[in-house]
Amino acid sequence: MKKTLVFLTLAVALVAWSFTTPVHEGYHVGDTARDFNLMNVDKKMYDLAGIPDAKGYIVIFTCNHCPYAVAYQDRIIALHNKYAPMGYPVVAINPNDKTASPGDSFEGMQKRAREKKFPFLYLYDETQEIAKTYGATRTPHVYLLDKSRVVRYIGAIDDNHEDAGAVQERYLESAIDALSAGQEITLKETKAIGCTIKWRKTQ
Repeated sequence: MKKTLVFLTLAVALVAWSFTTPVHEGYHVGDTARDFNLMNVDKKMYDLAGIPDAKGYIVIFTCNHCPYAVAYQDRIIALHNKYAPMGYPVVAINPNDKTASPGDSFEGMQKRAREKKFPFLYLYDETQEIAKTYGATRTPHVYLLDKSRVVRYIGAIDDNHEDAGAVQERYLESAIDALSAGQEITLKETKAIGCTIKWRKTQ
């Protein structure tokens, strides 16, 4: 009887853990992320190491067409305008395959960047290698890195993709504020909410 209770307790704990602990491939908090060299909408190549005076990086996998990504574009612009002067620039990356999602082509990226006057880098992960390495699955999907590219936060920007005015929890901003102040980040990982990344079909 006691053994049965122990097994039941463990089973319940395991189920609870599975719902509260994100399970994914790619980077986890505490891992050191690799740098990359990707083409920006200005047709120049950029990497993280080449960004001057950076104290960290707000890497956001996003795209042109996804309703979630579109809903967050103004908020992402605001994040860059607020935190880039503090040394934490936004580096946006589009990982979507243009064959699976024609609206997410490089030309589409250039058009959207012009329309919205993106003040941040908007890079094209054409091979999808970086998204796979990082473990991104959604657009948008955030990875907050410190100066040494150690992953400090992964997940969503905030708790309300539908209405910026109704946001209660600003997960990413709280993480950046703690990181910039040299404090422990309280909530290190949340579930990314958005469209699934449109992966290239393998032959």
